[in-house]
Amino acid sequence: MNKNDNLGFLNIDTSLYQTRISNKFLNRKPYTPVDHKIILSFIPGTVLHILVKPGQAVAKGDDLMILDAMKMQNKLKCVMDGTVKSIAVKEGDKVSKGTVLLELE
Repeated sequence: MNKNDNLGFLNIDTSLYQTRISNKFLNRKPYTPVDHKIILSFIPGTVLHILVKPGQAVAKGDDLMILDAMKMQNKLKCVMDGTVKSIAVKEGDKVSKGTVLLELE
């Protein structure tokens, strides 16, 4: 190994290992925890029906909207109790994976 190598340490099961770290690894997007208040599209598709309205109280397990993807109708369920803060899409919108669909309070 020479001076120009990007050397770093990896911690695997409490053991430190010195290794070469790639530029791709050094420039990776940092981890951000999931925000359960923001509902994202998990697959590209079309919004068929929106089953809630802004200001509506929702409980864990309630249906929020129906997303048509790959000839299947997927019901998006609420993962927590809350209130619908805003809806970012309308019926008939085509969405890609990771698109914000609605936000909870």
